[in-house]
Parts: sequence; C-alpha cells; structure tokens
Amino acid sequence: MTTNSAQAEDPHANDAAPYGGGDPYADYRDGDFPFTELVDLADRRLGAGVVAANDEFFAERENLLVRERAVFDPEHFGHKGKIMDGWETRRRRGVDGAHPFPAPDDHDWAVVRLGAPGVIRGIVVDTAHFRGNYPQRVSIQAAAVEGSPSPEQLLAADVKWEEIVPVTPVRGHAANGFEISSERRYTHVRLCQHPDGGVARLRVHGDVVPDPQWLDLLGTIDLVSVLNGGVYEDASDKFYSSPTQIILPGTSRKMDDGWENRRRRVRDTNDWVRFRLVAQGAIRAVEIDTAYLKGNSAGWIALSGRNGENGEWFEIIPRTRLQPDTLHRFKLPAQAVATHVRLDAFPDGGVARMRLHGALTEQGAADLRARYEDVAGQ
Repeated sequence: MTTNSAQAEDPHANDAAPYGGGDPYADYRDGDFPFTELVDLADRRLGAGVVAANDEFFAERENLLVRERAVFDPEHFGHKGKIMDGWETRRRRGVDGAHPFPAPDDHDWAVVRLGAPGVIRGIVVDTAHFRGNYPQRVSIQAAAVEGSPSPEQLLAADVKWEEIVPVTPVRGHAANGFEISSERRYTHVRLCQHPDGGVARLRVHGDVVPDPQWLDLLGTIDLVSVLNGGVYEDASDKFYSSPTQIILPGTSRKMDDGWENRRRRVRDTNDWVRFRLVAQGAIRAVEIDTAYLKGNSAGWIALSGRNGENGEWFEIIPRTRLQPDTLHRFKLPAQAVATHVRLDAFPDGGVARMRLHGALTEQGAADLRARYEDVAGQ
C-alpha cells in the first residue's frame, strides 16, 4: 500500500485508470488476506446492518454489506449523477472561496452493527469501481455496546470508540485489507472516509464470541451455529462455496448458499468438512438440509464427533442416504458429547445447512464464560 509520504508527493498515486471498456474487473487490484477464511461478522445473513451515516448523497450506505461483489454499469445515471454500487458521499467543500478545500480533519462516516459480536481479525475496505472518487484515506473505530442501541445512543459522548485502523491511505478500485490486533469483543464498527468519496463493500472478519448468559437462557441451542460461536476449521474441498455457509442461520435461498464441492473422480475417497463447536456440548438431535441442491446434493453422509483436540473420532450418525432438496432430521439414541464434528459426504456433493441441537456441558459453559470475560474486558 502506498505510504503517507508518497501520497503527500502525489495525492493521486493510488488512483486506478479510468474505465476503458470491457470487463470492469480486469484491472481490479485484489489482495490475498488469510483472515478472509474467517466468518464475516458484518454479514447481513447474521443480522448486520448499516445503522447510520452522516451522508449518502450519491449511493446508499446499505450497499456496503451486500453479499455479492459490486457491479458497474457505465451508462447508469440518475438525477444526482452516476449511480454506483456502494456507499458514496458528496464532495466536501471548505468554508469559503478563499478556503475551498475541506479542513484536514473533515470526514464522512458510517456505523455498522455487527450481526455477530466478536473479536475482529481483519477488515477489507473494497473500493471496486471507485477509481478516482474513492476516499484518500480511511480509518475504522470499534465499540462494544450491548443490547439494541439506537443511532443516537451509539453516537453519544459516553460511548467509547477504539481506533482499530488508524488514518491510512487506500487504493482506488482495489481490495484494501487491514489485519487487526485487538483481542477485544466488539458489537459495532465505524468506517470513516477522509475526507469523502466512495466505498463499494465492507467485510469484517473475525471470531464470534456469544454472550454465555443468553445461551444459558435458551437451554437447547444449535451448538455449531455461527451465531453461537461455531467455527468452520477445514474441508477437503471448497471449490464452489465456503463450508462456513453450512452453519449460517436461516435456510438457504439458492443453490450456492451452502457447501458444494467439485465432482470427485478418485474412487474410494470422499469429501468432508470439520467444525469446532462453540464449546463442549451434548448433541441430542441433528438436522441436515439439502435445500436447492437437486442434482448435486451429497449421496450419503456420515457424522462423527471428537471430544477435545486430541480425542478419538466416534460415530454420531452412520452412513445414511440423503434426498435432494430435503430437510433430514435425526434423533440420536443417546446424547453425543463433543467439541468438534466432521461431516463426510459420499462420494461428493452439497449440503445446504447443518444444525446440532443440544446444550453446553458444565465444562463447556465454564470455558465459554472464561473466554467471554477475557475478550469483554470484565
């Protein structure tokens, strides 16, 4: 990324070339950020939202959290000007004709409620298609405000916002990634554009840390749900879509809203995906859903569990035939105590959702409380 000194010499050093026709992503500057394997805490499917912004004159703030990558139509104009797929503010001006530029501290901002509070490991500020109208710099703050605060409450003077990304230059038409070192649990982030401009998408990757008191009140919970702190760890194949989608809340909405692998051609092998539960739990019932997977659902599945990082794998559900586009429910003859599960698909194919219904053990509840208190600063 361009340094502050280089940008001071040339404020347009991070501009992208004007769109010249053809594929608008042909000259997009992508990045390889390992933290993008983690769940997006700002995913709308988890309940995230852009709750406030000081300005959205050209393009609405809600576009920041759209799941699909930004699109660009060179002929798409409205009565306010070019319509962009992102959040874009108007051009800031100075106080008078003798001072036409904005003050050094002037900036625009948008406040995002995380769908799942947790520890932030990395953030991507995507300026796709904002070639000369992206912000010169960005900064990001985060706060921990429990409950369902209003925009006014979040912006009150007594809310402590911690800077997790200092004012930093960004590139236009590019994925700008930032690793985060804070070990605190946050519920909201605030993206600031200095002094103005447009951002296409915002992704906030990290580890979900649920409130243990809430899970205790619920009793039986989904022990592997992203919202409750379940984590995808590894998979044999993720060619078409991320295995994390198997443990998202709600039902899938289309074929690629789950885990689908490529066609397996090596006999006597199979695909698999492994998850870590929120903490040690006693699984009582399992749901496997193949919604929208009609000609490409897994033929058979098996589910195994493991108690502890070095525990032996044991059978929870034996190899069982699946039906396409169907919700399958399994009542376990005895509860299965585990910290990890592995779902095997034979020989390949897709699964839309998996639910592991049960409750935390005493040890699991104690471990979760300790982690929550550690990252919540209590």
